[in-house]
Amino acid sequence: MKFTAFERTLQGTGASRRLRAAAKVPGIVYGAGTPAMIEVDHNALFFALKKEAFHSSILEMELGGKVEKVLLRDFQMHAYKPMVLHIDFQRVDETTRLRKKVPLHFEGEETSVAVKTDKCLVSHVRTDLEIECLASQLPEFVTIDLSGLVKGTSLHASDLNLPEGIKAVKHGTQNPVIVAVTLPRVEEEAPVTAVVAPEKGKGAKPRKEEKQQKGRGG
Repeated sequence: MKFTAFERTLQGTGASRRLRAAAKVPGIVYGAGTPAMIEVDHNALFFALKKEAFHSSILEMELGGKVEKVLLRDFQMHAYKPMVLHIDFQRVDETTRLRKKVPLHFEGEETSVAVKTDKCLVSHVRTDLEIECLASQLPEFVTIDLSGLVKGTSLHASDLNLPEGIKAVKHGTQNPVIVAVTLPRVEEEAPVTAVVAPEKGKGAKPRKEEKQQKGRGG
């Protein structure tokens, strides 16, 4: 994806406030040289941020007549308004080794034994994964095949079959669950309580006809 940025000469809170009032977003580009202060058109950036690829792929930034390859590193949104307040990019090249969270796309779930035969429920516990790779190998997303899911199993980060050159980032001994398989909940039927009619002479009231017969006989 390609976007256009402009050099920003004024800095400080007041200058940033004036930029936002003019529908511009202040930002910075760092890495591989001197950091550059930039500004980006707010509306174009706002809609670009809605695209998955803008977050997880190498971007082409046109700045001062030159095109540089960058990676989105951070952005700041207003607390309650649909407004981007600040954005950070990192310069990258083919040899840059980086860590980045990428989206997970799942496929084959409906054909798995767990779903098709055992009618299990599949929960996507994680929808992204932090990976480490060269910038040239960074994927927009990672596809996870769930066709092999079976009842009573879970898919952990260590179980993923990632493309060559890409590995999941480990934080200590953690091995997070990516997908969980659970049995469908069975609703228990409420027990039926039998109603037994009371026997005569044990608290049962005599019927009206019985009372009349006793009265004639007396």
